[in-house]
Amino acid sequence: MAQQHQFSPELDLATDEALEHQIILFNDEVNTFDHVINTLVKVCRHDLLQAEQCALLVHFKGKCAVKSGSYSDLLPQCSALLDAGLSAEIN
Repeated sequence: MAQQHQFSPELDLATDEALEHQIILFNDEVNTFDHVINTLVKVCRHDLLQAEQCALLVHFKGKCAVKSGSYSDLLPQCSALLDAGLSAEIN
């Protein structure tokens, strides 16, 4: 006989928080490469090469995942990107 598992809402919330989320940065026609690169270095703690690569991906592909982690860790970083005038969201 198969064993059935029941999940409590508390466990589901804890599991959801532990799931990895991503900040997605979107292309726009407003911000310069330098602004995007400098903002990624400052906010997401990218090194210069990583920030440049992300900026190029955003430019040519339209979007790029720039940071991964828990939702609560990413929320202030995503807010800082938005405050800097970039287009970003957490997925």
